[in-house]
Amino acid sequence: QVQLVESGGGSVQTGGSLRLSCADSGRTSSRSVMGWFRQAPGKDRAFVAAISWRGDSTAYADSVKGRFTISRDNAKNTLYLQMNSLKPEDTAVYYCAAAFRTRSPTRWINDYDYWGQGTQVTVSS
Repeated sequence: QVQLVESGGGSVQTGGSLRLSCADSGRTSSRSVMGWFRQAPGKDRAFVAAISWRGDSTAYADSVKGRFTISRDNAKNTLYLQMNSLKPEDTAVYYCAAAFRTRSPTRWINDYDYWGQGTQVTVSS
């Protein structure tokens, strides 16, 4: 059973950095594609980044490319999202997710089978 728990959210000023973590207490996600999504108030959940199970292939939304970095440590069953140069428009609840039906990083929400509960990121100007 995959059990994803995000942490590392918080409040920062524009230009600041945060590092999100997603731990799989079920220890079964190491062979899955993993992704980060975010949902701002009043908006649909949107793709942020994804990574292959080996960590050798990644995908990013255009809005975060060059500022965010996704990585994973399969030995620790943990997914990360390093977020730099944060902007107010990055404010959202961030969710990690695991996809077992694909081998390549995917931005499609329906490809993901398990989700965490989310962690709030707030960027003030």
